[in-house]
Amino acid sequence: MKIATWNVNSVKVRLPHLLDFLKSAQPDILCLQETKCLEDDFPRLEVAALGYKVEAIGQRAYNGVAILSKEPAHDIVRGLAGDEGDEHARYIEASFGGDGNEVRVASLYLPNGNPVGTDKFAYKLAWMERLLVHAQELLRREMPFVLAGDYNIVPTDDDVYDPVGFRGDALCQPQSRALFRALLHLGLSDAYRVFHREPHRYTYWDYQAGRWSRDEGLRIDHLLLSPHAVDRAGGCVIDKSPRGKDRASDHTPIWCELAV
Repeated sequence: MKIATWNVNSVKVRLPHLLDFLKSAQPDILCLQETKCLEDDFPRLEVAALGYKVEAIGQRAYNGVAILSKEPAHDIVRGLAGDEGDEHARYIEASFGGDGNEVRVASLYLPNGNPVGTDKFAYKLAWMERLLVHAQELLRREMPFVLAGDYNIVPTDDDVYDPVGFRGDALCQPQSRALFRALLHLGLSDAYRVFHREPHRYTYWDYQAGRWSRDEGLRIDHLLLSPHAVDRAGGCVIDKSPRGKDRASDHTPIWCELAV
């Protein structure tokens, strides 16, 4: 089972690139972030023509997450528990398969949090605390699961092209990194780091100042695997090809494979 995640930065603008990726990479499950459209406005017909079903939660012009899959999803959860007043479309989760081969997959878009010292940063940390509580609940079920998406967290200085320049950024703050490590300390595994130890491999490059052409990026899109999932993992790849296209998203897909 190939599970991919990609912040498309507007599914309507990036639709040709999305369809190309589905055709070429053939993921069994694709988690999308920043779809930037209401659920009813998602381009379902174009995606369905390639054999994919869609589960989504959205907002007009910002946020929005979705899960595209070759087989139907079940037991779908929309929204992250813990704050009934949070109306941001940032989390969707579903199960796939059955008969002992069920996998739970979430597509998440963690808040950016900038600037530090504002309510936006406090919201980021609170959202992450809620994710920790939910991950503990998933672990208690003792089933394989994948928390996939744009975490807006650079785990270490090896994951950013300019650690000094980003020292004051919410993505690199000690509090943000500590909460990411807390997920790993629960027993989750950073899929990319399971298979790749080399530094300075990125999933995001800013549109400004030629960051893409100089490979000055950040690794902020992650696949976190539960113990039962990492035991099945057979590889993890950052696919940079979509980022090099005209009118590309500033993120690129990353995917892992699980034995079923």
